[in-house]
Amino acid sequence: MVAIGLLTVAALGYMYADSLVFLLAQWGTEDYSHGMFVPVISAVLAWQRRHHYAWSDLSPSWWGPVIVFAGILLYLVGNLAALYVFLHFSLWLILVGLALSFLGTRIVRELLFPLAYLLTSVPLPVFFHNALSSLLQLWSSALGVGVLHAIGVTAFREGNVIDLGPVQLQVAEACSGIRYLFPLTALALLCAHLYRDRLWKRIVLVVSAVPVSIFINGLRIGIVGVLVEWYGPQAAEGFLHLFEGWILFLATLAILVLEMWILSNLHPLPGSTTLSDRFSWAIAPESAPSITVTPGMSPRSQPRLPAYIGSLALILPVAVLFPSIERQEIVPDRSAFVDFSMRIGQWQGNPQPVEPQIISALRFDDYLLADYASPGGGLLTLYMAYYQSQRKGQSAHSPQSCIPGGGWEITSKRTVDLPMGRLTEPVNRVLIQKDRQKQLVLYWFKQRDRMLSNEYLVKLYLVWDAMTRQRSDGALIRLSAAVDPGEDEQAVEQRLLQFAQTIQPQLHRYIPD
Repeated sequence: MVAIGLLTVAALGYMYADSLVFLLAQWGTEDYSHGMFVPVISAVLAWQRRHHYAWSDLSPSWWGPVIVFAGILLYLVGNLAALYVFLHFSLWLILVGLALSFLGTRIVRELLFPLAYLLTSVPLPVFFHNALSSLLQLWSSALGVGVLHAIGVTAFREGNVIDLGPVQLQVAEACSGIRYLFPLTALALLCAHLYRDRLWKRIVLVVSAVPVSIFINGLRIGIVGVLVEWYGPQAAEGFLHLFEGWILFLATLAILVLEMWILSNLHPLPGSTTLSDRFSWAIAPESAPSITVTPGMSPRSQPRLPAYIGSLALILPVAVLFPSIERQEIVPDRSAFVDFSMRIGQWQGNPQPVEPQIISALRFDDYLLADYASPGGGLLTLYMAYYQSQRKGQSAHSPQSCIPGGGWEITSKRTVDLPMGRLTEPVNRVLIQKDRQKQLVLYWFKQRDRMLSNEYLVKLYLVWDAMTRQRSDGALIRLSAAVDPGEDEQAVEQRLLQFAQTIQPQLHRYIPD
């Protein structure tokens, strides 16, 4: 059994080496810095539950190998789709399956919360994280302006930019409130578990973490605005900005404690008069329910076949199947974007550089950014990013995540048909606005021989093509143009569609089918 356990740990290390490195890197960021404490907290909670069972209660369950197999399938999908969240969740499933295989349902039932709490350390998918961050930026900006107005400071909001007159304060992604939301939600969940009271009160405690974190972050932005008004732009940077963030995070903890105190006084349970009566970290051994133990049963007499099967279900695929997953991908020959024509019909292009920090964030293998002008005065921007492999977290970023920022807001989004000979292909049409400025954006994903507008279909076909073609290359194509005052949006849309139709014949050289 010891040898099987060591082989199981080795198999997990082989499978999840890359994803664990990524996970540790995410825990090193401020958004997910609470993640490094979650396994420790789960281990302490599991240790405290030891009084609720005895080792003689070992009863390996056949559900264990089933869940291990489900985790392996999810691992395959996550590895091929380049979604680390699938890999992390598959690791969690395999751990649960192994626990059932070795310990059985009765003990795992006692460890259910410590196991489930591990999920609070898993980072969100990048596209969902960016979309949530953009939404929180706008909400926090609106709340920040509300705070400034309440204390008599004149301020205007343009998207996520707060205009204070001589100074403009941009609510960046770091100030979106996610750094409050994730750790506060994890803490509220832990508090709800330790809070011995009615279920509805515990649910309220967890759900309230979202509005509390948004409110506190809006208050923080308002305070920053006041400090900038009084002391200048330097008040929004450096130690003062960081110190103020920590002070307000402590305020969220105080609000959480205050909320538990209020809930404790609403319809209190019999025998409880104070918050300390209802909240306890320790679990007293005498309070543990007794578990019936079958006479004559000992750990050695328990059936071990589910444990062996659960481990072999993991070890054998690692030895036989997974090496083929890591086989070399097929990277088709293509022309570099540097050779892309700057003369498209009547349009004359002018290539533009991309800032190094943006290149580092997007992680593409090749790109083109160029402004094209027509003799009639029309102007548009073409951006293309090519990825030769999208299996290790390196994939096209949705413009829905990248467009918000710099004061821009997405005011509408829908799909339109792009003529392709006798057929049409759907592309995304997004209208963005900042103050009185408007821009129209068309974008789509070219994944091998497909044009896709849906980000989720991109991931689905990525898995399929990786398995059937050994390919995961693809590109994002985006066209944008300003909508000048008095100009018809439909006219700008037609201009973009015509340009998109014109460049189609030569795209195959740069983004192979």
